[in-house]
Amino acid sequence: MNAGYNFYNNNPYFYDSYRAPVDTQLVKDIQKAINGEYSAIACYERLAQMAGSQSERRQIKEIQKDERRHFEEFVRIYTNLTGRQPRTEIQEGCPNAYRPGLEFAFRDEQETVDFYHEIAERAQDQFIKRTFRRAAADEQNHAVWFLYFMQKHPRY
Repeated sequence: MNAGYNFYNNNPYFYDSYRAPVDTQLVKDIQKAINGEYSAIACYERLAQMAGSQSERRQIKEIQKDERRHFEEFVRIYTNLTGRQPRTEIQEGCPNAYRPGLEFAFRDEQETVDFYHEIAERAQDQFIKRTFRRAAADEQNHAVWFLYFMQKHPRY
């Protein structure tokens, strides 16, 4: 057995010094995506509390669960690319009323779809491409749910 093989495969610090150069714009965009998901998780907690029915509350919680999964996936990608944990911060405030909160969430989800597709197009790594494409599809689905809730709660 090759002793060098075991050293390189069992030493978690070996590859850090050989980390490939990273696309800095990609890293910035992933950081932005992490903060967007972090903000959405907090906002959807508030929306779920204001929901007009139990079924809406359940669906918003399901959407929030997807956002948590995206957050965790993006943090893993960021950490693998940079070797460090990202800093998280809330990007935008969430409205304090239900209908404006739904409108805010709908617009945010729609904009996020385009942003995630842009990241997927630029990324060279196939795992990153697939992760952001799947997240974009989820975000589009979330937008449809928020649009549906907006139709149920028309503006007066």
